[in-house]
Amino acid sequence: MAKFKKKKSQPTPEPNDSKKEQFDEPKDIPEIEPVDSKQSDLPPSEPIVNQTEKSEKDKKLNKLFWLRVGFAVIAGTAATLLFNHIVDMEEKRWTSIVFMIAVFFVTILIAKGMKIQLPSSDRKKIITQGIGSYIFIYLFIWVLTNTIIYGSTTVTGIPSPIP
Repeated sequence: MAKFKKKKSQPTPEPNDSKKEQFDEPKDIPEIEPVDSKQSDLPPSEPIVNQTEKSEKDKKLNKLFWLRVGFAVIAGTAATLLFNHIVDMEEKRWTSIVFMIAVFFVTILIAKGMKIQLPSSDRKKIITQGIGSYIFIYLFIWVLTNTIIYGSTTVTGIPSPIP
């Protein structure tokens, strides 16, 4: 048979006793020292960055984003004008995509020259900052300028609203 240990705890109070304790003032509750979450025994894995450095980093990343948007508009328009002599549409398309990638690498070099101070965990941010906007704006401007300049010269049988 199993042996049971003798209970050492207080007997459970009556149901009416618990209601009385709710309204009584707490008895001798020791004060607990607040735990400072900023201070820990472990050394920080990332260097502590103050607000001015963070603000400067954000301003430079914002500047990089808008630089890439501007480059996308300029490069999309330039691709239309530079590659108009290429007759084969497939070759024109791939040439424009290679041109887009080359211009993006130029923006990476410019970003490296900006000397943005990023922690080691955010090193990819130089490449990824604004990449989606860059690609979509480049493609949009490229298609838009191609349509405006060369759209009325193709004969599709559908009248163009642009004269």
